[in-house]
Amino acid sequence: MKTAVFLDRDGVINEVLTNRVKFVNKPRDLYFLPRVAEAVRNLNEFFDYIFVVTNQGGVGLGYMKEQQLHKIHEYMISELEKEGATIHEAVYCPHKPKAGCECRKPNAKLIEDLANRYEVDLSKSFMVGDTDTDIIAGKKAGTKTVYIGDSDPIADAIFPDLYAASEWIIEEVKKED
Repeated sequence: MKTAVFLDRDGVINEVLTNRVKFVNKPRDLYFLPRVAEAVRNLNEFFDYIFVVTNQGGVGLGYMKEQQLHKIHEYMISELEKEGATIHEAVYCPHKPKAGCECRKPNAKLIEDLANRYEVDLSKSFMVGDTDTDIIAGKKAGTKTVYIGDSDPIADAIFPDLYAASEWIIEEVKKED
C-alpha cells in the first residue's frame, strides 16, 4: 500500500481572505503562501502521493465555472512543478455549501475515493487543513490530521504553516520506519 498527504487548498497552499485576494476565481488570484513549494517538495521525498482535496462551493453557487477551476488547479500544479514540487492530483467538491452531498468536507468521500484509486493506506497518511471540516474529513477517512492555524481541539498536531507541518509529518514518518 502507498502513502499520501492530502492538502486542503485555500489557507494551506494559497492565500484567501487577505487584502490581496478574497476568493480564487482565476489563476491570477492564486497567491502561494510562503514556503509551500519547499514543503510539498520535502513531502514528495517521503510520500508516494500529494493530493489537494478542496471544497469549491463557488462553482455550485455560480461564482465560477468548473472550467475556470480546472485552469486554477492546472496553474497551481504547474507553478509548483517549476519549483520541483509535485501535486499528483487535485480533486474538489463543486456543490453548494448546504447541498448535502457526500463529497463536501467534512465528509471523507474525496479522500476515500483518491485512496481507493491510488491504493493508499489511510492509516499511514495525513490530512492537512485550516478548518474543522478538513480535520473531521481526515478523521473520518482514518488519516492523521494536521491543523494550520492557532488551535484545534481534535487535530493530531497544529502548526502555523504548511512548511512547519511538513517537518513534523516527516519526523512522524521517520519514527514509524
